[in-house]
Amino acid sequence: MNFHDHFLSRTFDAVLFDMDGTILTSIKASERVWGAWALRHGLDLDAFLPTIHGVRAIDTIRRLNLPGIDAEVEAAKIMRAEIDDTEGVEPIAGAAHFLASLPADRWAVVTSAPRALAERRISAAGLPMPPQMITAEDVAKGKPAPDCFLMAAQRLGADAVRCLAFEDAPAGITAAEAAGCAVVVITATHAHPLSTHHVQVSNYSEFQLGSGSASGIALKGRSAG
Repeated sequence: MNFHDHFLSRTFDAVLFDMDGTILTSIKASERVWGAWALRHGLDLDAFLPTIHGVRAIDTIRRLNLPGIDAEVEAAKIMRAEIDDTEGVEPIAGAAHFLASLPADRWAVVTSAPRALAERRISAAGLPMPPQMITAEDVAKGKPAPDCFLMAAQRLGADAVRCLAFEDAPAGITAAEAAGCAVVVITATHAHPLSTHHVQVSNYSEFQLGSGSASGIALKGRSAG
């Protein structure tokens, strides 16, 4: 089913966006920083780097259960290094135009990154700063728990089941599903196909805002006329 057919008769009260891999790509910068950290701790890069995407740094470090490691201290070091390294941070095609076209009080960014890093990357990518943003510090449980999406919907005065979430990573997709959101998967940074029943699009040039109505935000595929 294509984008237009899937969302033909649906409207949404708000639109929620993951950040890394969804509205911008920071893979090169992230993997440089995390790769250096992993080598210092004797980790296998090929096995480790795929696990860093879509989840909070502190959760990634805690999951490793490395002896003698303070997860909070190490996550803070990672954040500072990532703030300093924005080379290769770029917007996903069409993201800037699409975000600018949305009603200012109807969208939010929901990211596993700390706020300072999120603001740095959004700025580096040349994207508009979101009117609402849920970051790593805002929730006790990060993705794949639904807390972040539920909080974003609440702050926008919307019910999560009336929200559309854009995601790229399995942890975020699971979180959005658990919150009750409809989901679109952005595949711009995917090296391999993702097994999911959700609509998948490569970037934001494949659809646009529909005519809209008093009942909410409508989207349509560009090929739909």
